[in-house]
Amino acid sequence: MSPLPATALPGLAQPLYESIADLPIVSPHGHCDPRWWADDSAFPDPAELLIVPDHYVFRMLYSQGVALRDLGIGVARADRNPRAIFRLFAQHWDTYLGTPSRGWLEHTLYRTLGIDVALGPDTADAVYDQIAAKLATPEFRPRALFERMGIEVLATTDAALDPLEAHEAISASEWTGRIIPTFRPDDVLNPARAGHADNIARLGAMTGENTARYDGFLAAIRSRRAAFRALGATATDHDVPDLMTHWLAPAEIHALHGKAVQGALSNAEALAYYGHMLVEMAQMSADDGMVMQLHAGSRRSTNRALLAEFGPDMGADIPHAVDWVAGLDALLNRVGNDPRLRVLLFTLDESTYARELAPMAGHWPCLRLGPPWWFHDSPNGIRRYFDQVVETAGYWNLAGFNDDTRAFLSIPARHDTWRRGVALHLADQVERGVFDRRDAERLAPLLARDLAKDAYRLED
Repeated sequence: MSPLPATALPGLAQPLYESIADLPIVSPHGHCDPRWWADDSAFPDPAELLIVPDHYVFRMLYSQGVALRDLGIGVARADRNPRAIFRLFAQHWDTYLGTPSRGWLEHTLYRTLGIDVALGPDTADAVYDQIAAKLATPEFRPRALFERMGIEVLATTDAALDPLEAHEAISASEWTGRIIPTFRPDDVLNPARAGHADNIARLGAMTGENTARYDGFLAAIRSRRAAFRALGATATDHDVPDLMTHWLAPAEIHALHGKAVQGALSNAEALAYYGHMLVEMAQMSADDGMVMQLHAGSRRSTNRALLAEFGPDMGADIPHAVDWVAGLDALLNRVGNDPRLRVLLFTLDESTYARELAPMAGHWPCLRLGPPWWFHDSPNGIRRYFDQVVETAGYWNLAGFNDDTRAFLSIPARHDTWRRGVALHLADQVERGVFDRRDAERLAPLLARDLAKDAYRLED
């Protein structure tokens, strides 16, 4: 018997959930490594699979005083003790109670991996051994897991300078799983990124364009977008720490680009430059059909000591306020009425759901609202999201669900959490007389799978 018994949802929510629980998974935005499927090698060990790459997991341990190096972070794989890392994680298992991470991890351990021992400080070795034994079998290789999880399509997130060799290897293989890249150009667009000037030069070398000139820079970006599309990409992704789009006069943006290639922009100039480039990206998306994703409301790497020692994505990114109306004004009033453009908006600032985002998505034809993201990708976060956006934006202006994860094995768990949230929300709508059961039954698969396919232009 699984240590995680199935829990029935109340009333109508249970049959609604059962109708969508086993639908194929569409994972249109995430951060898994495409090399897993290119190589199809066994995952090294339970710690490498579940703990070391997942900031949702290790940020909690760090908050309890656990050193990141003791978790294998910043330590060469050959120098790690994966069993000791797993024991340390298990010692703090109860600290995850009440968090979505606990639910995802339990689903991963007991349902996806089929572990039959409940995790705890006293069972760490037994659980570790069961996981390790499964990872050594062909059934738990990346491609086999992809198929067994019922994943229809999975998008990775890849830098503009990524040579895409892993995606080329997947495409050239006989395996039929659909893994596609996503174009993430932040490193060549945002002067606040480390090495920005060097990245512009590398972009020129990669594409054969003179990126020291603004027109050559744009041509190089178009070239990389085309290379991504040739391997199946349908979307771009942009991290926007401070949302403020601009449309600058030609002389001004040419001058700013000249300073950018020298790494000589002031902070104010860097913000204006990146704000202009976001509008350029929107125009390119209208031209080539790639869906544009904007992730705003996260103050990145707030623990500067961890940033200096380990780099970004160490669990110290914190939500902050966003002004979406002013921030997108230049972009929307230049290209927002173009029927070819589609922009998906993600926020960590929940206060903007009802006040700004839902009204904007309910008006601008290019906009759709992404699902609850990061800190709000949780049962209560999903409930708050539906409560605040549906009355103004409706359902067809939503982008369905994406898991946005680095932890491959957590994908079924995250989609299951969303599908349970969908069922609870729709059942509540029926109970309150907003619509009837037939409408709920039509909306359930739309929210579970179909809206995401449509939003990301993932044609069959």
